[in-house]
Amino acid sequence: MAEITMKNIVKRYGDGFQAVNDVSLDIADGEFMILVGPSGCGKSTLLRMIVGLEDITSGDMMIGGVRVNKKAPRDRNLAMVFQNYALYPHLTVFENIAFPLRLRKAPESEVRQRVNEAAEMLELTEHLGRRPANLSGGQRQRVAMGRAIVRKADAFLFDEPLSNLDAKLRGQMRTEIARMQRRLGTTTVYVTHDQTEAMTLGDRIAVLRKGVLQQVGSAHQLYEEPANLFVAGFIGSPPMNFVPGRIADGRIETPFGTVAPTSERITRIGDRDLVILGFRPEYFEDYSLVPAGARTRGHTFTVDVDVTEWLGNELYAYVPYEAPEEVTRQLGELERELDSEQMRTQLVVALDPASRIRSGTKAELWFDPERMHVFDAATGDNLTRDPDRTFDDDNVHAGVRTE
Repeated sequence: MAEITMKNIVKRYGDGFQAVNDVSLDIADGEFMILVGPSGCGKSTLLRMIVGLEDITSGDMMIGGVRVNKKAPRDRNLAMVFQNYALYPHLTVFENIAFPLRLRKAPESEVRQRVNEAAEMLELTEHLGRRPANLSGGQRQRVAMGRAIVRKADAFLFDEPLSNLDAKLRGQMRTEIARMQRRLGTTTVYVTHDQTEAMTLGDRIAVLRKGVLQQVGSAHQLYEEPANLFVAGFIGSPPMNFVPGRIADGRIETPFGTVAPTSERITRIGDRDLVILGFRPEYFEDYSLVPAGARTRGHTFTVDVDVTEWLGNELYAYVPYEAPEEVTRQLGELERELDSEQMRTQLVVALDPASRIRSGTKAELWFDPERMHVFDAATGDNLTRDPDRTFDDDNVHAGVRTE
């Protein structure tokens, strides 16, 4: 096992396109790090530079304290699991898993011991004599993971390994990968565009946008204290609601009325003619279900509900609103980049499933203004973020450094 350190990593192609732009990131020995972002953000390119499949234009890639920029992939002792499994169809499961050991001419006794141990861990023992064509997608991915395990590599690298699986199998394989990583304690770097995988798997998450590292932290940090509009919009499903606002004399004008927050993280911002306010869908409540003692602590407003979706354990209400062109343009660009749900003209509200709010009716909603985020309308920076706030899942491994 080994720590991975990236210092000012840049990847620029021959046509001038810069896929990775000055990324610095420390991955601790034994840490499970997620690289996440939309298509084209540079996450897979960064992973391929770690393993040596892409040249580094500038910067330093360190593995176990050794600079590896010029080392060939075979000399880095890393194991990579690909999206397409990369199995040999003519070989049995046993021989597919054993392949890297055969290349190293390991003794037969060692080959059998390691393959059998990996197969037992991944519940593949009864399939060792079968061929990949006769396996399910999940079983094939476990074979690919077994091939990585037997190498006893310094680190595991996963490049969107679950993309080809259906939703049920993805959930199952997430659990298996997390269990395997905890058992082995091997440094792991995992690339995905799926924020659900990112939130559930990693010790920490690194969010990239157009080759630039936006924020690094635990799932809780990114969800509760996003650094900017991009992170706030990417992490969470449904995504955070963004609405225009104005701050004057300690009061914030929103499309749903004027509120007067008292928390210092909001009052320190000062007067601003235009800001973007961020509300997670679950920040709202059906006013009729709010306990009487809590009602005065929040703000109540009446809306016209366009559509509701009742899913049994939750109820979503969609509320249209108007926003100035400056805000809708910025949110429209973000929406297209994230390939996300519509952010510009409707509020998405997650309510208690016991709520009687229905489509096409007026409803009274309630929210606590102290919980909202305030973003700079020009830069997208989160003006209310507390970078020193800690959560229970921070610094899972000794030596893991947060921002």
